[in-house]
Amino acid sequence: MTFTLIVALFSPHAVGEGGTLKPSDELPQESAFDLDDLKGAVAAAGLEFTDEELAQLMPLATDRIAHYEKMRSRSVENMIAPASIFRPLEASPTVDDRTLAATDPLPEVKRPDDLRTLLWAEIPTLAALVKSKQVSCVELTELFLTRLQEVDPVLHCVISTTEERAMEQARQLDAELDAGKWRGPLHGIPYGVKDLCAVKGTRTSWGAMPYKDQVIDTDATVVKKLDSAGAILIAKTTLGALAMGDIWYGGKTLSPWNTERGSSGSSAGSAAAVGAGALPFAIGSETLGSIVSPSTRCGNSSLRPTFGRVSRHGAMALSWSMDKLGPICRSLQDTSIVLDAIEGTDDLDLDCVDRPFEIPGATSIEGWRIGYSQAAFEDSPEHRSVLEELKSLGAELVQIDLPDYPVWPMMVILFAESACAFDELTMSDRDDELVEQGTRAWPNTFRAARLIPAVEYIRAQRLRTLLMRDTGKALAAVDAFVSPAGDFQSLGITNLTGHPSLVAPCGFGDNRMPRAITFIGHPYDEARLIAIGDAWQRDTQYHQKRPTLEAYIQKEGR
Repeated sequence: MTFTLIVALFSPHAVGEGGTLKPSDELPQESAFDLDDLKGAVAAAGLEFTDEELAQLMPLATDRIAHYEKMRSRSVENMIAPASIFRPLEASPTVDDRTLAATDPLPEVKRPDDLRTLLWAEIPTLAALVKSKQVSCVELTELFLTRLQEVDPVLHCVISTTEERAMEQARQLDAELDAGKWRGPLHGIPYGVKDLCAVKGTRTSWGAMPYKDQVIDTDATVVKKLDSAGAILIAKTTLGALAMGDIWYGGKTLSPWNTERGSSGSSAGSAAAVGAGALPFAIGSETLGSIVSPSTRCGNSSLRPTFGRVSRHGAMALSWSMDKLGPICRSLQDTSIVLDAIEGTDDLDLDCVDRPFEIPGATSIEGWRIGYSQAAFEDSPEHRSVLEELKSLGAELVQIDLPDYPVWPMMVILFAESACAFDELTMSDRDDELVEQGTRAWPNTFRAARLIPAVEYIRAQRLRTLLMRDTGKALAAVDAFVSPAGDFQSLGITNLTGHPSLVAPCGFGDNRMPRAITFIGHPYDEARLIAIGDAWQRDTQYHQKRPTLEAYIQKEGR
């Protein structure tokens, strides 16, 4: 059975004026397939037609092939989105409005004798030292570039550094400080960006061999906004090829907590570098766990914002209706500082919207209602301790069952959209160049997606509408929902609905690897969500623990 026949059978583009099937003027006289081929294609879609129905279908299926060939003759860049818009459901919680504390002032700190102690500093501390000109932007940039050079041979977390660009920025930002201009808390703070975001003058490889020399002559919106805020880009970090896993064309990115373990993905390098004290923060992306999972493995405190909160213009598309960009940080309070810089529309990502956001300060959560599912906490004492810690802060815990939907089957949305995003890679056979091959690797996943009927993709999107409504109802009576970071039900549901999520370490396992908790908030309600996570984190201090990476660095001769 030919590959193109399968494509032909399952497309929505067959209705003409008046809602009737429109025959082609270019119907091929001979077919490259027979009735048995057609039966096989229909069976692959889980359908059954009579012989008479198959006979009627044959000429129309053949007709469609010619149509698809015409469409394929027009090349479409990866970043061109479909003519559709996805919006999370802005369900209003029924809990009373909460009062968030005003943004904390910068701390009073003095320059340390050894600047290397700043490798683990949080953004407010670094910002205070820069603003007071006790530490220059050039010094910070050189400090973290040096640290990246130390850890990268061990962790394989960097695809390229942007040293020349960074030093030029740092000198300019120091000059602005001398002139009395301070851009805000990210002024002079180095950072990294996942190498699916375009940056002028650099390669943007998407972690994949077919694109390792790709140059995109634009800056992603998230990079432009961070430039404007005064942050200094010093590295483009690794990602699993085409945003899956931690294996890229240069190897496997490892966790700083245990270098026998991968960092997970796909924001592998961003998470590993921040976890190793080599970046104060980094930008990652998530479609289905790609911020939450590596942040768990690397001990980061990170935020997956509401879908549409941050523009993805200039970033590789995997799934237009599920992709999200967000900050990977040292603390949950740091995530609010970065989000404040990168959120908002740009008129380029049509899914992106403007919604109010203010950085919350230290806030009491006494009397706040936090939902949880008892079943998700049964097998993990590290995660159950979080419930007790929240109670000690005065929060009221409420048992909640998330809606019961076929979440994994609904991921045909992701599979269909990703296959379309990389259709030209598949059709050109350049998918053979990807390092990972096999049943669950991208090349086979893209091919299998050709068997997804358009009707079933649309059915999944309609179920998604119901899932958004039911999830909104389930969470309406709480300020947030807490769940172990490895719980697929909450992870899968909220990536489909677009809810924001925080992830942070909450303990350690016998394998020296961190355990993590997630806090899930209401759409566009990141300020309240971060206030809850920050209150818990200030009280527990799990995020202050550091990996013992120096012995591995010494083995590499660094």
